[in-house]
Amino acid sequence: MNVLLISANTEQINMPVLPLGMACIAAAVDAAGHAVRVVNLMRPEHVDRELGPSFDAVSPDVIGISVRNIDDQAMAPPKFLLPQVKMVIEECRRRSDAPIVLGGPGYSIFPKAALEFLEADMGIQGEGEAAFLEILDRLADNRPVKGIKGLWTRDGLQAPPDRSLCLDDYPMPKPDVHLVLPDDLDRKEILVPFQTRRGCPMKCSYCSTPSIEGRHMRTRSIDRVIENLQEFVAAGFKRFFFVDNIFNIPPAYSRQLCDRIISAGLGITWQAIVYPTRVDDELVKQMADAGCTGISLGFESSSECILSAMNKKFGPAEIRQASGLFHKHGIERMGFLLLGGPGETRQTVEESIAFAESLDLEMVKLTAGIRIYPDTPLAEIAREKKIIGPETDLLHPTFYLEPGMEGWLHQRVEDLVAGRTGWVS
Repeated sequence: MNVLLISANTEQINMPVLPLGMACIAAAVDAAGHAVRVVNLMRPEHVDRELGPSFDAVSPDVIGISVRNIDDQAMAPPKFLLPQVKMVIEECRRRSDAPIVLGGPGYSIFPKAALEFLEADMGIQGEGEAAFLEILDRLADNRPVKGIKGLWTRDGLQAPPDRSLCLDDYPMPKPDVHLVLPDDLDRKEILVPFQTRRGCPMKCSYCSTPSIEGRHMRTRSIDRVIENLQEFVAAGFKRFFFVDNIFNIPPAYSRQLCDRIISAGLGITWQAIVYPTRVDDELVKQMADAGCTGISLGFESSSECILSAMNKKFGPAEIRQASGLFHKHGIERMGFLLLGGPGETRQTVEESIAFAESLDLEMVKLTAGIRIYPDTPLAEIAREKKIIGPETDLLHPTFYLEPGMEGWLHQRVEDLVAGRTGWVS
């Protein structure tokens, strides 16, 4: 089968992002013996520049479209991004009669609604390696795709997604083959996304990760991780972002990974996402020695009641300890405040702002209002408070903002961003 995979994400939110999930699909398709071509539309101008030559070079039997972002997650005002994806799909329809299969994290959160909006033929919710290969096999044999796990068609969900995928059953993507960088981006400057584990067991009240990867955390073998990192280093990449939902959990895996990066002498620098608990001096030192230069510390609030409402497993003391350890070892910290959720008041907002100031972080990301995703506790609370109705279309950007915070909170965030270096919204 000839397979054309297209990353339709043309928005650069915070930083340019390479489509790692699609690259994993490309690696699996390649290993299974199919011909695969990858198109990475990182900017609007890439659509005309990249799509035409790709269709000229290959006549696809199947087209996969990766949908990373539904919107920009900004409440005032939100930017809905799927119309751009729809334009890419329409261009594909103009050039080919091949079936179009959707996938990616954004699609996985809204599998039914996004499929209907984008008017594709089918979509895969969750991890796509196994499901996409099965689609290719059945289409090659002219067999129906009914019953494939995680597959959505216009008739609905065929079978629940498989959340037990062993990551080592499938190959990791290779640089410039499966994970492709457009020519106008500098590989020495780009942060290469890299994933060593999938799933998150933390059950934060607003989080969409269970819809994408599930709650059961699975890890890749560290031997394969190091081999793949070596391939990227040999291709000229030296800066990485570990996109694992929580880099420091489980700690034993994190320690072993850092030790192996050090012993391999990779000479890389990297950033990671850290959960503000189960952080100790030994682990942080290992991270620094292995090349970690920055971490994202998503503590969201310093109010005990707000943290509890978010189902966080830490408090202000753990946040302060973790922040202090990373500062001690020269690792820059970007803190996140997620303001306006259930139970928020002006007092709790001011407490969180003062707490973030006291940490003396290198950067602070402020968000006013919380994006509501389906099948989350936050969505249920929003329905109970009649912020949304039973049939509210959550595909279009919809946010929770605690009643009484309207106007004031957004202005407070604007004032903070304008008055403090390193504070952004």
